[in-house]
Amino acid sequence: MTTKNVNPLLKLALDIGPLGVFFVAFRYGRELLEIPAIYGFLEPATGAAALAGASGPLFVATAFFMAAIAASLTLSWCLLRHLPRMAVVTGIVVAIFGGLTLWLQDETFIKMKPTMVNAIFALILGFGLVRGRSYLKSLIGEMMSLDDAGWMIFTRRWVMFFLFMAVLNEVVWRSQTTENWVAYKTFGSLPLTFVFLALQWPLLKRHMVEGG
Repeated sequence: MTTKNVNPLLKLALDIGPLGVFFVAFRYGRELLEIPAIYGFLEPATGAAALAGASGPLFVATAFFMAAIAASLTLSWCLLRHLPRMAVVTGIVVAIFGGLTLWLQDETFIKMKPTMVNAIFALILGFGLVRGRSYLKSLIGEMMSLDDAGWMIFTRRWVMFFLFMAVLNEVVWRSQTTENWVAYKTFGSLPLTFVFLALQWPLLKRHMVEGG
């Protein structure tokens, strides 16, 4: 089955569903810790003291986020028989930084995860630009058809956007409370991405290849 056979709403849910799970798990973290099965699963990894502390809800949200990402990737594979490369990279970073968050009982790692994801994408795309290639075309070329100049411009803009989002995440998590950072991660980063994409429409329209 290919992507075009999948309901767009289902695909959207697979993409942003884990983020919603993260927010809800953080919001109701204390209540979730009262469930014996959840507490019994997390306590050996983080320790009772960490779960009882101020970061307890974030540790719960991190565990749920990791599970939701894994479920999303699994379901995507079952439906599409392939995994988007960007989703795979994101999943790997979530697994590493989420695991470090729980193992070391340090919320810094999960807060740095968006920074690392955006920085990695910027680095990969930037490396392609240095080589005179658009790796973005390799990632999402099946979704649209642009001429070569369009792909290069679009890629450069994505590099700048990824760097902007990396810096913004660093500013937010270092200057705001955990609650504010979670709110930004849930309700700020995604709308900013949509706004960025909307602003690219004139470029895409100008470089669209007829019949692509």
